[in-house]
Amino acid sequence: QVQLVESGGGLVQAGENLRLSCAASGRTFNRFAMGWYRQAPGKEREFVADISWGGGNTYYANSVKGRFTISRDNAKNTVYLQMNSLKVEDTAVYYCAARSRIIAGARLGSMNEIDYWGQGTQVTVSS
Repeated sequence: QVQLVESGGGLVQAGENLRLSCAASGRTFNRFAMGWYRQAPGKEREFVADISWGGGNTYYANSVKGRFTISRDNAKNTVYLQMNSLKVEDTAVYYCAARSRIIAGARLGSMNEIDYWGQGTQVTVSS
């Protein structure tokens, strides 16, 4: 079993930055692909970014590419999402996700293949 706890959300103005953290505990963190999804009010949960457990592969949704950066520190069992130049449309609950993978470069995969979810952290961007 893996527990994921997100932190770092909050209320910011458009153009500002935030860094989300997701601390994992339980099983060996460094064999899990990790990532972030978000869900805005009235919308479906959507992919934001993911990172392979080897750390060498990262992927981003087009809507955040160039503004968000995902990274991980396997020694600290933590994955981060640095969010720069935030926009009002980035407002959502952000969820950390984990999936056990055999291949170091493998991605999270589809949402229904996720093994573990965090409880979510609210990010609100005002205009």
